[in-house]
Amino acid sequence: MPQNELRFDDLLEAAQHSAVHLEMRDAYGVGDEAEDFTQWLETGRRDSDPGSAYWAPWVDLISRAKARGVVVRRARIISEPVTDYIRYEHAGTNVNVHAGEEVRWLPRRQAVDLLLPGCDLWIFDDAQVLFNHFTGDGGWASPPLELRAEPSLVKQCADAFEAVWDRATPHGQYEIR
Repeated sequence: MPQNELRFDDLLEAAQHSAVHLEMRDAYGVGDEAEDFTQWLETGRRDSDPGSAYWAPWVDLISRAKARGVVVRRARIISEPVTDYIRYEHAGTNVNVHAGEEVRWLPRRQAVDLLLPGCDLWIFDDAQVLFNHFTGDGGWASPPLELRAEPSLVKQCADAFEAVWDRATPHGQYEIR
């Protein structure tokens, strides 16, 4: 995530019991993964070493959260057949799981009757929602992050996440189509 006054790492470090992430795009174009994605497109190989320079900061962050007792869950709503970007994400998800995340996948057709937020988000301790704003081509918008804490908004987003989570397939059981 881009560096600015609102730092994702600080929010996750402050979490005490839960952090959930809802992803709903079929492609992202954020710069910090561009080189890895390009290599994957060219070679079919993805960095899947939890100790690599690419993954280690994330693995460390999630591992610290897990050590504090924070449950970290990620749900991805995807179109099928999947995009190259989703294939790339799927190829690296074992590292997310290794770090301690629970990850599930939900085909978009199975979400048609769910009321979902307009953008990706993180929810921390059922108390704060961090919206991730992207441009049409998947890059970070300006500003990229928006933190909200209105109880009714947090509840709506948490309910949406749980509805997705209940229908989604665990990573180890989801086969790319």
